[in-house]
Amino acid sequence: MGADEAVMPHITSANVACGAHAGDPSVMRRTVRLARDAGVAVGAHPGFPDLQGFGRREMKVDPRDVEDFVLAQIGALSAIARAEGMTLQHVKPHGALYNMAARDRALADAIARAIRAFDAQLTMFGLPNSSMTDAARDAGLRVAAEGFADRAYQADGSLTPRTTAGAVIHDADAVVDRAVRMARDAIVLTSSGQEIRMRIDTICVHGDTPGAAELARRIRAGLEQAGMVVHALPRSVRS
Repeated sequence: MGADEAVMPHITSANVACGAHAGDPSVMRRTVRLARDAGVAVGAHPGFPDLQGFGRREMKVDPRDVEDFVLAQIGALSAIARAEGMTLQHVKPHGALYNMAARDRALADAIARAIRAFDAQLTMFGLPNSSMTDAARDAGLRVAAEGFADRAYQADGSLTPRTTAGAVIHDADAVVDRAVRMARDAIVLTSSGQEIRMRIDTICVHGDTPGAAELARRIRAGLEQAGMVVHALPRSVRS
């Protein structure tokens, strides 16, 4: 659905959909190969089983079911990665599952349990200062606090819902500036212009955003020009 091949040279970690909200075994394997050949780390990107809604529609689910389908999706991608000579670096929930888990501790705990059951050395990506990062830490997992340079934030540090005007930022210059401030100064801006202090370990660029490859290139260039080194996460990260 996105310009995966064009994006790969500009990123250090790829979130690969695991067949529930997007992708299929062939797409997953092709994406893993692209990441391997570009020297990019690979992570599982499990989401709700909702191809039609691209996993961006909230669903009423039992945490036990979430634990099971997250575990299954991690396992599916891990098998493909292993066949291509790679191992998974991280797990990042997708879309509505991500946003719901950020505020619902039971869902966040279910995701963390699935990750820990599969491989306790995996890093869990999550929204800073949310139920996700709390659940990951309590489960003994490595945690990477994630920032979104092209998304607007609410005053409480949550993402502005996509149904709200201005939720996605399309001005590339503004996106690059926001990314630099996140990484260098640990500051994100709310929709109203308020500054929030928020430590960020990894910055997300959505592959289905129009112009994603050029945006990723510009963000990386902006970070490097600001004196930062962009690399995949160390195994020791414990936000």
